[in-house]
Amino acid sequence: SVIARFPIILKALEDNNQNIHSLYKKNKKKFLNIQNYVETLDCLYALNKIEFDETKEEIRLCSVK
Repeated sequence: SVIARFPIILKALEDNNQNIHSLYKKNKKKFLNIQNYVETLDCLYALNKIEFDETKEEIRLCSVK
């Protein structure tokens, strides 16, 4: 389940922003495949839990507003 993988991404982003590629490399054994990783990111993005900086190719937690 994609939902079960939310904590993997959220914990990785607690301390600092992460490059999207290196985050996958560090955690690829925790995902079924790249599609599963991207689906997890998509869901977190749709729920406003993460933001993507296209210029830096970084993912970060959304600021609390």
